[in-house]
Amino acid sequence: MKPTPITDDLDRLLELLPPAVQQALSNTNSRTDLLEVVLDLGRLPEARYPNKVRTLGDQHLSRNDLQATINCLGVFGSDNRTGIERTLHRISAIRNRQQEIVGLTCRVGRAVFGTVEMVRDLIETNQSLLLMGRPGVGKTTALREIARVLADDLHRRVVVIDTSNEIAGDGDIPHPAIGKARRMQVARPEHQHQVMIEAVENHMPEVIVIDEIGTELETQAARTIAERGVQLIATAHGNAIANLVKNPTLSDLIGGIQSVTLGDEEARRRRSQKTVLERAAEPTFPMAVEINTRTNWSIHKDVASSVDLLLRGQLPRPQERELGNNGAMRLINSAKSQPSGMKSAANTQPSTSKVHAQSIYKPTLLKHNEITSSTLTSNKQIGTNPLKILCCGLSPQLVDEAIRRHNWPACWVRDLDQADVVLSIRNGLSQNQTLRREAKESQIAIHVIKSDTFHQIERAIERLLTRRKESACDHHSTAPRPNNMEDDLAALEECRLALEKVVVPLGKPVELLPRSQRVLEMQIDLVKRYHLRSDLFGQANQQRLRVYPP
Repeated sequence: MKPTPITDDLDRLLELLPPAVQQALSNTNSRTDLLEVVLDLGRLPEARYPNKVRTLGDQHLSRNDLQATINCLGVFGSDNRTGIERTLHRISAIRNRQQEIVGLTCRVGRAVFGTVEMVRDLIETNQSLLLMGRPGVGKTTALREIARVLADDLHRRVVVIDTSNEIAGDGDIPHPAIGKARRMQVARPEHQHQVMIEAVENHMPEVIVIDEIGTELETQAARTIAERGVQLIATAHGNAIANLVKNPTLSDLIGGIQSVTLGDEEARRRRSQKTVLERAAEPTFPMAVEINTRTNWSIHKDVASSVDLLLRGQLPRPQERELGNNGAMRLINSAKSQPSGMKSAANTQPSTSKVHAQSIYKPTLLKHNEITSSTLTSNKQIGTNPLKILCCGLSPQLVDEAIRRHNWPACWVRDLDQADVVLSIRNGLSQNQTLRREAKESQIAIHVIKSDTFHQIERAIERLLTRRKESACDHHSTAPRPNNMEDDLAALEECRLALEKVVVPLGKPVELLPRSQRVLEMQIDLVKRYHLRSDLFGQANQQRLRVYPP
């Protein structure tokens, strides 16, 4: 069986709502999927589900109806949240400039059995575990069951740090969903780090469970607790490890990122810039979980290695797990599912975890303008199956979010041999030349975008689907391969953009993509016209041009 709710106490939440809203919800069969009810003054009430929003009735919410609901609730805390005693429901308020409540978000809280099977082997190792994922994906639900299993089944001394009473519900008596685990409430969210330290000093826990680490003080408290030998089970703001690498406030959870300046001789030996990034220390959380959906999780059993790969510009290879229909966990992929290009790059990289400082925060290696991607089209027969996208340097969660938002016929894959197209940021393929070469040999399209923002990813997928639809009009034709003239123009355009966008205005060196000898000579001639200096690097068909600032 799939994970089934222990209880959601939904009737206790619904009886607080205005009568018209109760009536509208009583006529639906989707109560088990209900996520939250939104009540905004002067608007139609809404019921939100995983993939849709439904209006409730045809009467706008009056101030009397809103106030009647507020009168049935407890006192709102400084974080504008309250709850219903002995339930997991959370009610959040929106206030106007006079601090009067003009809107309520009534979120349904459910305790669920079964999700702990996804990470039972991890929590039994006594190592700290970090959970990540987008809002509403089930992080707190998983945290709640992990606390119960650790306390009841594994007989550990568990203390839950419950900010806003979201894990164990409102009231002085915690919800039975956390089992025998003890609960420490946090009066104000900004005091969470103090309560974390207090729990260790006063109550001798073996495990501390924390929801939503989000500040630098909480990050420091987590490291202090971990150094004392206490197992931490926590969630953090961010969809994936890559988000934490880019977040200076939370990066210490995964070891911290520091900038190191190399000497001139060492920089020349490494053929890198003088400023590089490296992991500063061992991660506070040796293991991490990216919750993609409620039944699909990505497991990083070695966070340090995953961070090192990201700093080198490579994609980590987490273990994919899925919760089956029978409630048992099964592996989706294994080591052999790693694309050969990725595996080769990982094996040939030196052990150091250093890379250009700008490659994580602001990529400066200009590889392809967006017009270049239009000439790199697939030579595969385009069918009616969903477009399969392999991400390089991008967050698969953002790609998945864009696809779900528009209900596009597409999906992201992890293997090159399954992909129809490779979607990459400008400096993504420069760190993995093997993947680029294998994609070109397999005649798989490579689409390059400027940055890994959601808007850029959304536009890229829409453009790929449009091109695929146009090609599908002729079932017997294949996408044209770029001819020599198009390739030459793309190479010169790449060089020109590098000179005018990076080298001259920013004063930074740029390394271009590998080209043929004839194209390299054309690029060198173009560089000379700008009165700049360049050098050739690489051997045979991997020779590339590096351009230096004035």
